[in-house]
Amino acid sequence: MDDTLAQLPKAFAGKTVLVLGDVMLDRFIYGAVDRISPEAPVPVIAVERETAMLGGAGNVARNIAALGGRAVLIGLIGDDEAGRALTAMLADEAGLEAHLVTDPSRRTTEKVRYISGSHQMLRVDREDRGPAEPAGLLAAFNQHLAGADVVVLSDYAKGVLTDGIVRAAIDAARAAGKPVIVDPKSRNLARYDGATLVKPNRKEAAEATGLAEASDEASEAAGAAILALAPGLEAALITRGGAGMTLSVRGQPPVHLPATAVEVFDVSGAGDTVAATLALAMAAGAGLADAARLANLAAGLVVAKLGTDVVTAGELTALARSRAGEPARIKIADLPQALEIVAGWRARGQTVGFTNGCFDLLHPGHVSLLDQSRAACDRLIVGLNTDASVSRLKGPTRPVQSEQARAIVLASLSSVDLVVLFDQDTPLDLIQAFRPDVLVKGADYTVETVVGSDVVLGYGGRVLLADLKAGQSTTALIGRMNAKP
Repeated sequence: MDDTLAQLPKAFAGKTVLVLGDVMLDRFIYGAVDRISPEAPVPVIAVERETAMLGGAGNVARNIAALGGRAVLIGLIGDDEAGRALTAMLADEAGLEAHLVTDPSRRTTEKVRYISGSHQMLRVDREDRGPAEPAGLLAAFNQHLAGADVVVLSDYAKGVLTDGIVRAAIDAARAAGKPVIVDPKSRNLARYDGATLVKPNRKEAAEATGLAEASDEASEAAGAAILALAPGLEAALITRGGAGMTLSVRGQPPVHLPATAVEVFDVSGAGDTVAATLALAMAAGAGLADAARLANLAAGLVVAKLGTDVVTAGELTALARSRAGEPARIKIADLPQALEIVAGWRARGQTVGFTNGCFDLLHPGHVSLLDQSRAACDRLIVGLNTDASVSRLKGPTRPVQSEQARAIVLASLSSVDLVVLFDQDTPLDLIQAFRPDVLVKGADYTVETVVGSDVVLGYGGRVLLADLKAGQSTTALIGRMNAKP
């Protein structure tokens, strides 16, 4: 994989995606299960916290905004508490403009998931699936079509994307020269004829074609069958979970994309992330194959997160770079990106450690410090002084290596999970932001003299003083290199 994919997310800024479909509210209720109810053989969940976020077409739009694009969302809500909650959430999303039609005769679609640990115990749905009145939806769609680069139809079979609305939207978009991506929910994929790409999952593709086998060959056959069902369709992308994706483009050989997830934690909303990434990649000028490859990477990222989550352009760029032969870069993040990653670790119950330094010329003493740090936690963050910070601390002849070179070397170590640069003389701001469970420095410090120790001890964390390797020092190394023979 070349560097083309790594450059694509930068081009997402300024691209507009018009999203029409079923908007819903996703609620997540987290708690602990440690007993069975005496009233019935069912688990009892002791609720600890609740969250709510945009779902369905709203999650597609949210992903577009998170990736740096602009989303215009057209959907339907009821005159109820869930609808008002959705409206408030949308108003708070930067890069997202919503035009929701209110229908007092129906409920806002709402899904409530009960989760213990990493396991979903139960889902409760509140919804009405009757067909929506098309006039208001199509008026809003047509009003914003000219300003869009790509259209996404997000179909969750809740009544918005009726046959009439689908046909009118596709015809209008194609007449305006706008590509159309469809995330379908109907067995009749012919109803999406004229779209640029349809994106069924394996189950949806099997229901539409009768080809239910899980092999690559069966997916190729299913893709060909879908294109035969809809002669005006340009491509079909079948998402296959752990088996990856299969892209079938009319007149071209099929392409199989293996799954990229290192760890699958929660598949909720992964299809929305794929649709959003496809749309922005196409808006940025990518061909269908590159757009699908980038969407496949995005899917691998989002399934490693908890709940209906999003992928950022920075995360996607880092992963694309790693696939282009720079694997260490995926571990290098700025503070906002790092905070997202750390939140995911904590959601999995993992402990977080932190250490810091200049790490100018990496030597066995550094390696020992990092190994000891990693042994004390599940995930290790390394705060790395920028070049300007090193010069202030060590003098104008330092650093020997640039901050990017030092970051890549550190990120290449198995003991390091994340590298974050900081420009201050001390890492106190990073420590306050990350709130590590373990703060590590060398044993040449005392607990009292470790920067941030009071912060970490104050919230119940601990400070570890790692053993030092005698005679190991960057300054000493530089001195020996500069010594006259």
